[in-house]
Amino acid sequence: MHLYNHKEPFQFENGIVLPEISIAYHVFGKLNADKSNVVWVCHHLTANSNAVEWWPGMVGAGCIINPDKHFIVCANILGSCYGTTGPLSNDPGTGQPYYSHFPFPTIRDMVKAHILLRKHLGIDKIHLLIGGSMGGYQALEWCVMEKDITLNLILLATSPAESAWGIAIHTAQRLAIEADHSWQDHTPSAGSKGLKAARAIGMLTYRSYNIMVQNQTDPDIEKFDNFKASSYINYQGDKLAKRFNAYCYWLLTKSMDSHNIARGRDTTIEEILRTITQRTLLIGITNDILCPIEQQQFLADHIHDTMFVKIDSTYGHDGFMVETEKITSLISNWLH
Repeated sequence: MHLYNHKEPFQFENGIVLPEISIAYHVFGKLNADKSNVVWVCHHLTANSNAVEWWPGMVGAGCIINPDKHFIVCANILGSCYGTTGPLSNDPGTGQPYYSHFPFPTIRDMVKAHILLRKHLGIDKIHLLIGGSMGGYQALEWCVMEKDITLNLILLATSPAESAWGIAIHTAQRLAIEADHSWQDHTPSAGSKGLKAARAIGMLTYRSYNIMVQNQTDPDIEKFDNFKASSYINYQGDKLAKRFNAYCYWLLTKSMDSHNIARGRDTTIEEILRTITQRTLLIGITNDILCPIEQQQFLADHIHDTMFVKIDSTYGHDGFMVETEKITSLISNWLH
C-alpha cells in the first residue's frame, strides 16, 4: 500500500475544511510510455484499495484487468478505515482521532480526492474506469466532474442517485449502530455490536432469497433453534465487525445517501447522464434487490454510448463480485 499525503487544505462539499488529507492506494503493473494503459478501480462500501485482494478473478495476474498489460490504480475512499483520512485518523489540531467529529464526505468529495491522486501520479488519461455498487457511484460522478479524462467506463449494479429504498436500508443500519450503548464512545471499538447488526441487515439486501434458501436451509426438520441461517448471519456480522469500524460504516452509508449526480447542478439526472460521453458497458443483475435492474435500465436509457447487459445470479447484488467468469466474458467482448 502507498500513501499520498496532500499537505494542502481540503474542502468538503459541506464547506468544512481539513488542513490536510492522506490517500491510501495500491498500484499494480507499470505505466506504459504513452500513459495509455491506466485502469482505475473504484471500490465499494467496505473494501480497501487492494483490488486484487477483494476482487479475485477480475483484477490480478491472468484476469481481464491484468497488471501484465495495465497500470491498475485503486484508492481507498475518504471516511474509510483502510488508510485514507477518516474517523480513526488523527486530527492535526488535537493530535487525537476525529471519531464523531470527522466531516461527512459525499461521493463528490471522494472523487475530488481521487482527482488529487490522479494528478499526483501524473495520469492524464484513464483508459478504463470501473466500479460496482458504491464504486459505480464514484465512477459516474467522476465522469461528470472530469468529462474528458476517462475513455471507457464500466458500471456494475449501480445507479445515478441513491433510491428511497437504499436510504431506508442505510437508515435502519445506522439505527442498529446507534442502539449500541457504546456508540460514540471515543474508542476504535465503539458501536461494534451495532455494526454487527448493521451488517446483518445489509446481508439480507446483498444476497437473494434463492441463494439463502439453497445454502442455509437446515436438513434437520426437527430443529427448533440454532438454525444454519442464523449462524451464517452471525458469522457475517462478526467478520465485518472485526475488520471494519462503526464510525466509518455509519458515515459511509450517509455518503451513499448523498449520491445524486444532479445535486447542485441546476438540471435533471436525465440531462446529466446525456452529458456522459464515455463508451460505456453497463451490467445489471436481474435479481438484485439493493440496486434493482430498473436503475441500470434508467442509466442505459440516458447514457448515449452504452452497451447494457443483464446477467442472472443467485447471489443478487453481490453477483457483481462473484460472477467474475460471466463478467470477464462480457468485458472481453466489449473491449475487443
